[in-house]
Amino acid sequence: MAQELYTRTNQKIYFAGLALEALGKAQESRAMNAQALTQAERESALFHLYGALLGLCHEIAGFYRLPQAGAPRVELLLTAEVLEAVAIPEMAELIELARQPETWLSHLLSAYANLFRPPVAAKKPKTDVTQPLIQAVSLDEPEVEPLSREELELWRQNLKSLTVRFREGLSEC
Repeated sequence: MAQELYTRTNQKIYFAGLALEALGKAQESRAMNAQALTQAERESALFHLYGALLGLCHEIAGFYRLPQAGAPRVELLLTAEVLEAVAIPEMAELIELARQPETWLSHLLSAYANLFRPPVAAKKPKTDVTQPLIQAVSLDEPEVEPLSREELELWRQNLKSLTVRFREGLSEC
């Protein structure tokens, strides 16, 4: 494989697609470990999507010869400090997408960060021994649904189109 920056981005987008295919198969499977396979492929797809985003950031940073071009995490590149050093339209767009909580990029970064948080035990209802039939239940935190295959595929398509659009702009300079 060539040692160009874009090859890593392409590879990660492709790997995310493979993981999503495997996720679909795992969801349809009736095997005893289908639930574990589903979770593993969901995490694999998310890992590769994050890697593709990092690859895209490396492409942009490399093109503009930023000192942060070798940053090991997306969060180190999508900062106001990077923009203050050099006004880069592609990085500005990525930073804006990352900052808006309702965007696909913000959701991707949040989901990836959640992979590294420890599991939290579900809160059990408090029981009063004097009134065994009444239970107090906290409704503050809704149960989090796992990421769907469709949502992950949408993120992949968005990242793919963003990559193509950015590359067209970078090659015009």
